[in-house]
Amino acid sequence: MRVIAGEHRGRKLRAPKGSSTRPTTDRVRESLFSALASMRGGFDGAVVLDAFAGSGALGVEALSRGASFSCFCERDRAALAALEENTSFLKRDAYRIVRGDVLKRAPSDAGPFDIVFFDPPYALDPQLLADLLFVFDAQGDLCEGTIVSYEHDARAGEGALLNSGCTLELVVAKTYGDTTIDLYRKARL
Repeated sequence: MRVIAGEHRGRKLRAPKGSSTRPTTDRVRESLFSALASMRGGFDGAVVLDAFAGSGALGVEALSRGASFSCFCERDRAALAALEENTSFLKRDAYRIVRGDVLKRAPSDAGPFDIVFFDPPYALDPQLLADLLFVFDAQGDLCEGTIVSYEHDARAGEGALLNSGCTLELVVAKTYGDTTIDLYRKARL
């Protein structure tokens, strides 16, 4: 695994040991970031939430491409060790690591977010993510135009987060083998 583009292009990233995490492949990450750059017009100044961070590859990639801040949330010890190693070269004020379950304790002082990455375990009920989005919206952490990326098993179908209670619209759904990424945008009220 490596950083694909930007300031830290080519830097190797460590994947957590064990089978509790499933890092997004370089190919899928490259396609995802191309779609995000097109939707948003780049990453300059973006505030990012990597909600199920694992190795932190998504948040680190966003920082490398010009995001100003990434909040990483992770609860698994092996993943936290990899995440700390993978962020050690970043400027300390460019990121924050929140240790714990984002579903039980959503960060309330890191947003509002321009981009939210959801790459949870595939077995996680998408309604839990929809509920979490509702909490973020109620806290003021989602602004008009926030993009939510949801990576999930391709067999699960698309549009699972549309019932979050926020005004989300599904902009694109792309499938890569057994992985689908849905990209949503928070619409105007």
